[in-house]
Amino acid sequence: MRHFLRDDDLSPAEQAEVLEAAAAMKRAPYDAKPLAGPQSVAMIFDKPTLRTQASFGAGIAELGGNPMLIDGALAGIGVRESVEDVARILGRQVSAIVWRTYAQSNLETMAAHAGVPVVNALTDEFHPCQLLADLMTVREHKPELAGLTATFFGDGASNMGNSWLLAGVTAGMHVRICAPEGYTPSEEMFARAREIGEQTGGTATWEPEPRTAAQGTDVVVTDTWVSMGKEGESDARTAVFVPYSVTQELFELAEPDAIAMHCLPAYRGKEIDAEVLDGIQSVVWDEAENRRHAQKAVLDFVLRHARERA
Repeated sequence: MRHFLRDDDLSPAEQAEVLEAAAAMKRAPYDAKPLAGPQSVAMIFDKPTLRTQASFGAGIAELGGNPMLIDGALAGIGVRESVEDVARILGRQVSAIVWRTYAQSNLETMAAHAGVPVVNALTDEFHPCQLLADLMTVREHKPELAGLTATFFGDGASNMGNSWLLAGVTAGMHVRICAPEGYTPSEEMFARAREIGEQTGGTATWEPEPRTAAQGTDVVVTDTWVSMGKEGESDARTAVFVPYSVTQELFELAEPDAIAMHCLPAYRGKEIDAEVLDGIQSVVWDEAENRRHAQKAVLDFVLRHARERA
């Protein structure tokens, strides 16, 4: 069974295939109907959501399916019922499961017992659907992904830092993490990215000094300094990350045709200046739209593999 639990679940060739399919689905959004019936896809949310729920809901409908919304807290997943039991129950009702939750290990348990494809809609460790949308967006604004330099400013130890490292290198990009010491991806994550880079030519590096990191950058990326579940650390994190704010001055150190990316929600004046986020080189609204197309493509990918396995 093929699942999409982390960015490196797709090989470089498979990632390119999904991105190409996503672009085709954007051009013709109602042509592909792998969920015609309609078959249902369970969308489970343990964390707040706007873009993820809207884009999966609309995308599943466009694929001919029925988006089944499940409140994780109301269902009591892992509390009232074990993850294993929930997986077995849902796997007999739906054709795929999409889950936004906390621990990556719970998602892996769901995948091991569901009997249907499981897609990661965000965990504490990875945000792979966002990265497919991001790479699709970069492809729309740059000739090709391979060889581009993308720099992530902020909390490099976050799910977005990890996912940029793995997905960007899978696409053959040079990914820089610009973060203070103590907020970088793990050595294991860097090692995995460098292993992938041996196949694709991509590289994974850490640069702690923002002005140095910005130079030569084609894609400037940032995210909120306070991820979901870290609200109690808000003041301490703000103090640490202020030097890593993507200001207009910092953005102008990047390549003249650099693009600015943010997965949203954004806090103008904190991790990014309004001048950058709302500027003509910002592609954040394209990113938000492309969640739908990229997620449709990955659902089609895992469903096709499930049918071939049956």
